[in-house]
Amino acid sequence: MIYAFIPHRILFSGNFQTKTMAFFWILWGFDACIALVALYFFFIGLGDGSVSSFNLGIWLLLLGGLAVILLWSLWLKGRERLLLAKGVLAILAAPGLLYALFMLLVILSGSRWN
Repeated sequence: MIYAFIPHRILFSGNFQTKTMAFFWILWGFDACIALVALYFFFIGLGDGSVSSFNLGIWLLLLGGLAVILLWSLWLKGRERLLLAKGVLAILAAPGLLYALFMLLVILSGSRWN
């Protein structure tokens, strides 16, 4: 277990437990924002007709995968497997963070990207 290398007084102090739980909720909130963006584009696509029967299966698979990540992490947290839950959340958070940093670079650089 990874916690075997952390001293006992640090591991069971309230500060360590609070920080690890706060990091879980930060990751979960970031992943929930990513899922909301995907839902927004899905409903916009339904409205303008770009989401049709041709690609509906792909959209449902994508939205289902997002739901699985969010719900599975909550299930793991409930089973007191917090490190594994944060790992599941990092599957989605890492590419989302890289994309957000790329968009920040595009906006702040002021150069033409076309």
